[in-house]
Amino acid sequence: MFDDLSDLYQEVILDHCKHPRNFHEEPAATCSAQGHNPLCGDQLKLFLVMDGERIRDASFIGSGCCISKASASLLTDAVKGKTKGEAEKMFAGVRDLVVTGKANGDLGKLAVFAGVHKYPARVKCAILSWHALMAALRGEGQPVSTENEQS
Repeated sequence: MFDDLSDLYQEVILDHCKHPRNFHEEPAATCSAQGHNPLCGDQLKLFLVMDGERIRDASFIGSGCCISKASASLLTDAVKGKTKGEAEKMFAGVRDLVVTGKANGDLGKLAVFAGVHKYPARVKCAILSWHALMAALRGEGQPVSTENEQS
């Protein structure tokens, strides 16, 4: 159906960009965090509903480039049902993936971001929602930025 894995990954990213999952403000959120990528103007707010240490629900609102929106969409799907520790481990894996292109463990659908490392300016787009996730889990109310993220 597709010439190679890269085509499939592009299709998944485009689908999540055009039809983002969990794209709504969550009034029952127990924690949230805002993210901003000054390089290309991506802005989002991530909402989490925690049940103790477990993420019961996740959603986001915002605007930005296709990579940023797709990353937030896939993140919200991926972290539902995960513990805080599992989500932190996912952050580390996704960060390594978008910086190096190499998956450290099974990242499931998040592997679609493996090609981002070839475009250093897009690393910040792909990791923005993940920094917001970490800030929300730590209870930090201040907006996060990818300004200092390594490309």
